Amino acid sequence: MTAEIVVPIRSDADILLARQRARALAQPLKFSTSELTLIATAISEMARNIVTYAGKGEVLLRLERRAARSGITIVARDSGPGIADIARAMEDGFSTSRGLGLGLPGSKRLMDEFDIVSAVGRGTTITMTKWER
Repeated sequence: MTAEIVVPIRSDADILLARQRARALAQPLKFSTSELTLIATAISEMARNIVTYAGKGEVLLRLERRAARSGITIVARDSGPGIADIARAMEDGFSTSRGLGLGLPGSKRLMDEFDIVSAVGRGTTITMTKWER
């Protein structure tokens, strides 16, 4: 599987578009409706962070196949201010804006794999994967 879609993120409308494109891309896989909702929710959180903190970035959507497993990988990346303290940002309730501070840790719980790389002044890349059950 090599299908890949890149959705530029600059506004709320782009967040919705990324969710829709992910749902369409993942449709052939054996995800339940509730699993598709979890994927869409994680995408919303990451894309919202791009709009809020960086102003612009992109969400890359890619189907994955590893051994006998299939899934979808989401890569959310920006060239924004970066995250100074990733460990703190991953704590429930921590936010540098007026949010609830559940976006990063919540998305990690929704997905099967979650990785974050960030450098202050250089941006953030979050890679998440959801596997078929």
